[in-house]
Parts: sequence; C-alpha cells; structure tokens
Amino acid sequence: MSGARVLVVEHEDGTGPAQFGERLAEQGLVIDLCRPWTGDTLPRTLDAYDGLLVLGGSMGPYDEEQAPWLPQVRKLLRQAVTRDLPTLGICLGMELLTVACGGEVRHAALPEVGLNDLIIHQEAFMDPLFARLVNQDGWLRAVQWHWEETATLPEGAVALLTSERCTHQAYRIGTAVWGVQFHPEVLADDIRTWGTQDVGPLHALGLEPGEVVAEVEREEKRLRTLWGALAEQWGSMVADGPGPSARQRTAAKRRP
Repeated sequence: MSGARVLVVEHEDGTGPAQFGERLAEQGLVIDLCRPWTGDTLPRTLDAYDGLLVLGGSMGPYDEEQAPWLPQVRKLLRQAVTRDLPTLGICLGMELLTVACGGEVRHAALPEVGLNDLIIHQEAFMDPLFARLVNQDGWLRAVQWHWEETATLPEGAVALLTSERCTHQAYRIGTAVWGVQFHPEVLADDIRTWGTQDVGPLHALGLEPGEVVAEVEREEKRLRTLWGALAEQWGSMVADGPGPSARQRTAAKRRP
C-alpha cells in the first residue's frame, strides 16, 4: 500500500475517474476527488499531493463563465509542470494543460466521437508512461469524445500520439506531466449517458448514440486491459515520484 495521495479534479456530473480511479485505488493510492461544480474548493497548492489527475467535461478550456474554477485548475497544472509532479490531463484536462503552458486550443474541424485509432510517434516507444503499451503495429485504439483540440503544443512538449483527425492526441512535458485528448478512463457504461446528452451533436456528425456505445462495448475487454495498464503505470509513477509520500518513505528509511 503506497498511501500516495492524488488530487482528482472532476468538472461535471458523469465525468468521474471511472476505471482509472478503480485501478489507482487498487494500488493503494488515496484519491482526493474535488468537484468544484458542486461547490468544492480547489486547493491553492499541490503541497499535499503526490499526483494530479484532471478529468474531462463538456465545457471548453476558455469557458470560465460556465466553469469559474478553470483558472485555478490552470494554476495547479502550471505548479505540477514546475515541480515535474506526476500529472495526467484527460480531454478537457489536456486542453487546460495546453492553455496553462502557453499552447493553443481551437474548435476541432473534425470532432472525434466513439472508438478511434491512435497513431504512435516514435517518441512514445521511449516514453515512461506509454512505452509498455505501444506496439510495433504503430497504432492503439481508444474512446474519443471531443469538439476541441490542441492546435499548438506548449513549448518543449514531446508529441507521443496522433490520429487522422486530431494532430495532438498525447504529449509529455518534462518527465512526468502528460496530456491525452482521448478517454482512457471510460468504458461503455460511462459513455452511455454522454450519448443521451449529446444526441443532437452526434446526429450532426452522422452518428447514432446507440451504435457508438455498442462499438465500445464490443471492444470493452481490450480497452479495459490496455488503458487499465496505463492507469497502473501512472499510479506507480505517482507512488514513486517526488511528492510528499515518497519523501516521507525516504526519510523513514534513513531513520536509525
């Protein structure tokens, strides 16, 4: 049991950590779920945390009237980058990371919804998070659900994954901060409600919500295995990282 503490930022109902949270809890990580949309107050600093997980949401990274807590999330992401604290931004979380670090986010010309292929950059084969997951076939499959995308990476970011419609699907800043545009945390049950809520936008893309969910359901076992392994790898990095829990364990080992 690691006892490492992870701050998880949830932006709206139905967008929780899902299987990611389950895997982290199984590893003994303590999940501090902050829901600012319900009135929870975000911490001012990451001093008490070993990792930061910023989840997705229907708002965009600039929608501060709809989500007035977004500026504080961006501040926390900048702190994480400065500290090289193990961090993962998912979908909106990646977009917030991009904006927080000087990159640019725009409305996607071709939004991605449902199961899509990810194309692997060579750098991913040497990446601390993705190296164990990528394969020589040159692609992975993941759930997408986004109408925004990163147009320009933050300075110094390393591109890891792309797709036919979206240039930047995953990148790393420093050695321990990642953003992913896709949703490694969700499975069919998690997106069933999203399909109900986004019927109009999905129809505009020529998609039927039920068919999107069914396709994910058919791939569920593979998705659970692949992206569950990503969650566990990230969790191990949190437990072994530079946060307060790791420092406490080191200090304990040094005591006579």
